[in-house]
Amino acid sequence: MRPGATVSRSSVHHRVPNRHRGDLLVLGVEATLLVTAVVVGAMLNRAGVGLHADAAPLYATWRPHLGWGTPAALAIAVAVVGPGTQWARTARWGTLLSVGYLAAVGWTLALALVDGWSEGLTRRLTPQAEYLHEVPRVTDIGRMLAGFADRILDFQPDSWSTHTAGHPPGALLVFVVLDRVGLGGGTAAALACVLVGASVVVSVPIALRALGAGGAARASLPFLVLLPGAVWVGASADGLFTGVVAAGLALLAVRGTATALAGGVLLGFALYLSYGFVLVAPLALVVLALRPRGRGAALLAGATGVATVAVAFTVSGFYWWQGYDRVVERYYQGWAADRPYAYWVWANLAALLLSAGPVVGPALRRTLHSARGAWRAASPPELTASTPGTSSSGPGGDPLTRVAVRNRRLGALARRVETLGPTVLLPAAAVLAVLAADLSGMSKAEVERIWLPFTVWLLVATAQLPAATHRWWLAGQALTALAVNHLLFTVS
Repeated sequence: MRPGATVSRSSVHHRVPNRHRGDLLVLGVEATLLVTAVVVGAMLNRAGVGLHADAAPLYATWRPHLGWGTPAALAIAVAVVGPGTQWARTARWGTLLSVGYLAAVGWTLALALVDGWSEGLTRRLTPQAEYLHEVPRVTDIGRMLAGFADRILDFQPDSWSTHTAGHPPGALLVFVVLDRVGLGGGTAAALACVLVGASVVVSVPIALRALGAGGAARASLPFLVLLPGAVWVGASADGLFTGVVAAGLALLAVRGTATALAGGVLLGFALYLSYGFVLVAPLALVVLALRPRGRGAALLAGATGVATVAVAFTVSGFYWWQGYDRVVERYYQGWAADRPYAYWVWANLAALLLSAGPVVGPALRRTLHSARGAWRAASPPELTASTPGTSSSGPGGDPLTRVAVRNRRLGALARRVETLGPTVLLPAAAVLAVLAADLSGMSKAEVERIWLPFTVWLLVATAQLPAATHRWWLAGQALTALAVNHLLFTVS
């Protein structure tokens, strides 16, 4: 612009919103999806269709209320949205993780206590459908593991309760061990879910930093603190599962063979917490592929850890595939037989939106745009190069030459993919896992908590958002969680 030139007020008016027009458009799509899911869900419930979710698309009941956790939740939200956002960019790393974890614990507990100490925490895991109902019946852990699959199917005298039957024995084993070490009962179990679930605020940033995305780790941490899904972290076993999966992936990312082995053990154990955690594989492969060094050794160590856990459970008498086959049958012995796939296959995404928060759509849009730019900017000559004077694809070409050219092309493609980085590839892997779970039909409803282990990795995409907009998006995240918790009584 030449000196002395002026910019008309109308040109500024049009230019500034253009930077965010795509985000606002996606936000409108999210709002439309949510409203449609609520309206259609209400109509189907009124018509007597078996959604088995009074506040569809969420598994909850409508019950506007306040609680003594309300002021604490508001105070934490204001602190994070206000000074916390800027402080996260400059604070010392160890201090940031410590304060972030404490804030996440406080946020989760405050949301739970909106429902009161008893309803919000102590009695969450004690109903007949939950794991704690089965803990007194486990008198011998070895016998429980060996006979676990025989009790999965319903309509028999010794059938497991709903949640216990729907998961491998590792989930029940966690609460049995807590009981054996003196931490039995609903309060201790609920607090364990909160404390382990909130650790994603530490695990996810550690993984990002280890993969060379320290700035993204700082940018995404406040979004992990104010995760709307904290409504279900406190308190459901899925919150605990989320913490275990995130810690396993973080250990895979950190340098060292021993940490990769430990990460493999945690991820192997996760397979015995939920059958659906086979879908963690894309995330684990991305983490291993993006490690700056020692990928082969880390892959071997991680696989050894997973195999060790699998062998231990198998030797104890529980066969994973047998359990899965029976779980599929048990699944359709219950509400899944009534819940219409045609509604839940898209309404699940509305439930995910309430768990991940409104920021998820715009963040993923920005991530896709960033991926396109990085892909086009990567130098691609190796993808089309061939050895002069030879034909790499012709019938008379030298086989060794064809192999060499193919290897160069694959290497160039791998380098191009690597340039996308963790802020693109980790959310992409989480999207893949969610879509697979959704289309499978094995996740009809209640995904606001079931998909939490993938939701936290979707929020890595928030690092792609302009820093100047973070406070606005964080405010939207906090308002989403507060609205859900105060308008509804959520059920775990």
